[in-house]
Amino acid sequence: MRKALASAEVPRYRRSKPRPFPVMDPYRDIIMEWLEGDRTAPRKQRHTAKRVYDRLVEEYGFRGAESTVRRFVRLLRGSTPEAYVPLAADYGEQAQVDWARAMVKIGGVSTVAYLFCLRMRASGVCFSWAFPTEKLEAFLAGHRLAFEWLGGVPAQCIYDNPKTAVVKILAGPYRQEHEYFSHLRAHYLFESCFCNPGRASRKVQRRTWWGMYGAMPWFRYRMLPAGRS
Repeated sequence: MRKALASAEVPRYRRSKPRPFPVMDPYRDIIMEWLEGDRTAPRKQRHTAKRVYDRLVEEYGFRGAESTVRRFVRLLRGSTPEAYVPLAADYGEQAQVDWARAMVKIGGVSTVAYLFCLRMRASGVCFSWAFPTEKLEAFLAGHRLAFEWLGGVPAQCIYDNPKTAVVKILAGPYRQEHEYFSHLRAHYLFESCFCNPGRASRKVQRRTWWGMYGAMPWFRYRMLPAGRS
């Protein structure tokens, strides 16, 4: 009562000890080590909550629910769930295209691999190909390899305004495309769609995409002999 009278603030309950997580507490130190390691890892190779869950199942035989892991990881990071409005597309209608980076070892030497990634929105089917660069030649070759692997061409591809595709950003959704990229589209007959500058809001599945690509163990730890790429 004295505390209530002495303070003008509304009384709030405060835990004297952190809330226990019987299912997750045995894995707390392991998860903290992974998240700490993410501080120095490339942004697109850091652990998502889904990747944390997958590694716990694969490496430690974890039997809890994925939702439990998500809540626990969110608590450790001190973040709140990200809200977004999902977009939908029919099968074969739309694909997302972007670059990712991964640290690999070639002949015992750590180097950066540039990953051309294409993901079909409806089915979630993913394709990636490692290149030594993100330049125009690799960008165009990545499309060709992806379409050959898929056995077809999506009706529309969404991009983040890469310089290899966009020469100038015009008003609204309009873009002045790179000449060679326009030739590629004319050859394969697909439409291009670009996100608003600085806001990849249309690529709502991006977090899941990079979490699946960038944090996979064979991307992060695979040893490549000299002479292979």
